[in-house]
Amino acid sequence: MTTTTTATVTPPAETAPAGPRASWAAVLALAGFEARRLLTRLPVLLAFAVYIGWTVWRTRTSYEGFPALQDADRATQTAPLLVGLAVLLSVNQAVLRARRYDTERHFAVLVLPPWRRTVAHLLSLVPAVLLVAVCVGGQFGWEALKPGALGNGSPGELLAGPLSVLLLGTLGVLLARLFASAFAAPLLLVVLLFFSLFAAMPREGDATRWLMPVVGDYSIRTLPSELLGRPAAWHALYLAGLALSVALAAVLVSGEGAGARSGSGSGMGRVLRGRFVGNRGVHAGLAGAVALTLLGAVMQTGGVPAETEKARTRYSTAPQELQKCVERDGTTYCAFPEWTSRTDDWAEVVDRVKSLAGDAVQDRSLVVRQRVEARYGLTSDAAMDPLTAPNQVSVGTMWGGNRVPEFAVAVAGVLVTGKEAVAGTLCDGRLVTVMWLALAGGSDPLSDLRDIRVDDSTSGSAVVVSQTEPLSMTAAHTELVRELLDRPREEIGAKVTAHWDELTTPEVTTDRTAQLLGLDAPEEADECQE
Repeated sequence: MTTTTTATVTPPAETAPAGPRASWAAVLALAGFEARRLLTRLPVLLAFAVYIGWTVWRTRTSYEGFPALQDADRATQTAPLLVGLAVLLSVNQAVLRARRYDTERHFAVLVLPPWRRTVAHLLSLVPAVLLVAVCVGGQFGWEALKPGALGNGSPGELLAGPLSVLLLGTLGVLLARLFASAFAAPLLLVVLLFFSLFAAMPREGDATRWLMPVVGDYSIRTLPSELLGRPAAWHALYLAGLALSVALAAVLVSGEGAGARSGSGSGMGRVLRGRFVGNRGVHAGLAGAVALTLLGAVMQTGGVPAETEKARTRYSTAPQELQKCVERDGTTYCAFPEWTSRTDDWAEVVDRVKSLAGDAVQDRSLVVRQRVEARYGLTSDAAMDPLTAPNQVSVGTMWGGNRVPEFAVAVAGVLVTGKEAVAGTLCDGRLVTVMWLALAGGSDPLSDLRDIRVDDSTSGSAVVVSQTEPLSMTAAHTELVRELLDRPREEIGAKVTAHWDELTTPEVTTDRTAQLLGLDAPEEADECQE
């Protein structure tokens, strides 16, 4: 008789099934691996190269070195979308990699169920988002450190770029869990690009535009930061809630059923069969994220607050009630609180123009008053009415580039005519004196002449840009101004001082101005005289 002995073999502790802690460690390990692969994908590398290159190239000379930070923060939002689209495509391909190489069935023997692998892919987005946040911070910091910077930026505006990348990345993961086709993500990219062409058009009164990731209002003029009326904080909450909702939805539809383990059926099929992750925490998190999204969406679409509308009217119609004034060398400079540091730049131009004028007006007391037309919104380009009070000059909220000679023309116009409202109607010989006073003291007068003319020309007739009423130069005016700028400044300055009274009388003609300044009569006929 044979006795059978049955031995019980106890597996070593090392081979015991991994617990939750080991599973999450595996999730983090997989997330780190996928993050490295994501950052080294060709589309992502190219997108970051273009994004960083464009940012550096643009920021070097942006705002002519005089940025307003309430404009600079919005300028950080659009370029990250390129990175976001590349991340969407690349992470979508990463999630579909197992299906593409037919290795999905091998994952059934691992400790990571499908929903944990989805979490790992979502976590792999974090380094790319943080890198975009660093780029956004660097761009804004560069602007803030420029000597001519002023104003106040908004954290909500700065968060829009990184959160848009996060939203597009989570959308790529969700898309991969819903559709197994590799063509779904490229098709979505085409749809997004096509839709963005229309959604990007600035329409301040259209509240639905805030449902887009980026709402970059293009402003012709810079407004004080309290007049923007943009719900930047609520929009950041909306983007964060939407990105979290999409991420949790991707986890929810990953599924843990047999179909998910065997690789049979697409993600959309699992949704239709009801094979969701059964974790109550995911469901509760998704409900909370949707609630945050709805809260942000509702609050951001409320339009411009009534308090902001009242403030816009007050800034536009009664700026003197809000400004701080300082006096330098007989001229009073009144600026809005955010612009008080710019009065030195204005004073430099005023002193330069006054030094070329006749003795009768060099000691004239001027008032330089900053003005803005904000009643028609951020995207309006409405011109301001000229000041009618004597010896008052308007200056805008932007500076640098052609704004400097533009302001010089306004100062010269008031010195010659006495009133800004009268200077805007000049069409006689006085205009030649105004333009010489404004341009002769610059480092490159002909370049300044070109910059302040609408057609960027230095010959023929043209309109001279202005914060208020534009001036109209005839071909005869342009011919004389060019000749004056070619001659020594001291020579012309002496003649301007000697003949100041006649050069500034309303009856002076262009031909008489040429005679007084030692020039031949212009070859071009004076259209004003005709």
